[in-house]
Amino acid sequence: MSGNVLVVIGAGGMGMAIARRCGKDSLVMLADIGEVSSALADEAYDVRTQQVDVSDLISVAALAKAAAELGPVQSVVHTAGLSPMQSPADRVIAVDLLGTAHVIDAFGPVIVAGGAAVVISSMAGHLTGGLPAADEAAIAAADAADLAALPCVRAAAAGDPGLAYAFAKAAVSALVRAAAQPWGRRGARINAISPGVIDTSMGKAELDGPSGGFMRTMVEVSGAGRLGTPDDIAAATEFLLSPNAAFITGADLLVDGGVVAAVRSGQLG
Repeated sequence: MSGNVLVVIGAGGMGMAIARRCGKDSLVMLADIGEVSSALADEAYDVRTQQVDVSDLISVAALAKAAAELGPVQSVVHTAGLSPMQSPADRVIAVDLLGTAHVIDAFGPVIVAGGAAVVISSMAGHLTGGLPAADEAAIAAADAADLAALPCVRAAAAGDPGLAYAFAKAAVSALVRAAAQPWGRRGARINAISPGVIDTSMGKAELDGPSGGFMRTMVEVSGAGRLGTPDDIAAATEFLLSPNAAFITGADLLVDGGVVAAVRSGQLG
């Protein structure tokens, strides 16, 4: 074992696939808001678990402190999130946007030189035309503790859950772009991955919801023509965490099977 620490926040389908693929030679800190599965320990991984509420900055700071006490924090992967089928707009913003800001804020000071982080976002952030320039600038400049008070964030939290989700994911990309420079000064990198429709419990719930028919149509016309798998996301994460991605930071990688490409090129019909 290298002694390096891999932190995976969110123990759902994607989080567990990432931990399995990327954690073989690391001590894995697996965190979630609820009880964390012991499956990795049963599979001979060196794993520690901790409960965390990403919407609470103090809880995330405690996780970062606990991870740093285990050893050099080499890799951080943030997968925790809520879909618009699961929660109202204010909770979507609290978890998907503010939670990401808390993770970036708490782990920036403990990530080691040569380390990297990956934040799981969504293709939804790419399907709305992006944020207005003034909103992106405000989000990029705000401290994590002040983000919720921004007018654009407050408006999203008071609105439709689906629109709040798309806003949050576009804002996550802005946070990652803004963090690339200060993380780089520590010799570390940070990137986002925007998955398409993934075959997880959350993805299935969305497919069974009001927008499920439209989502299935998008998948059908995409280049890949299929749902993504958790391992598709894990493979992309493994690359972005590795030295092979040493010149990639502040990026948002679409791993959506070509859905956004089909929509933007007018192939959706």
